[in-house]
Amino acid sequence: MKKVYAFLADGFEEVEALAVIDLLKRAKIETIMVSIMDSLTVTGAHDIKVVADKLYSEIDYRDADLLFLPGGGLGTKNLKAHKELADNLLDFAKDDTKRIAAICAAPSVLGLLNILNNKKATCYPGFEEQLLGADVVADGVVTDGRITTAKGMGVSIALGLELISLLIDKETSDRIKAEIQHP
Repeated sequence: MKKVYAFLADGFEEVEALAVIDLLKRAKIETIMVSIMDSLTVTGAHDIKVVADKLYSEIDYRDADLLFLPGGGLGTKNLKAHKELADNLLDFAKDDTKRIAAICAAPSVLGLLNILNNKKATCYPGFEEQLLGADVVADGVVTDGRITTAKGMGVSIALGLELISLLIDKETSDRIKAEIQHP
């Protein structure tokens, strides 16, 4: 079974995180919500409280297939400030068997770590300069190699379906797309 760790930080965009997590779980992908804060309860950008499954310190990341970063201005600042997460992202970027996904402002975390060098990437408008080394495109969802980036909340479902296609297969993604009545 494939495994995804989704990182939640105070100020994260709730729909970006939860829509993707919901779709991954529908595909039977083990998806663990990880708080990078000091508490399992994480407060989103719109003051919605979500209870994560685990604290960052409780996880062995070597068994993950994908690390997922939801966006949100404050959430992204908190992700950027987490040194251990940065180290894990750098390790995943070097591993040919691992994937990374980020949406909205969160691709800037990858850019500032030089993970996007020579990759096509997208982000929420205004964060393009932080996608260091990337070929910035305007597409809603972009996969280049093992890195997937997405523009913002409006493409959350498309991102989730893309990740299902990458982690399992297109048929599973298409089945779930039909089940949720996504055009």
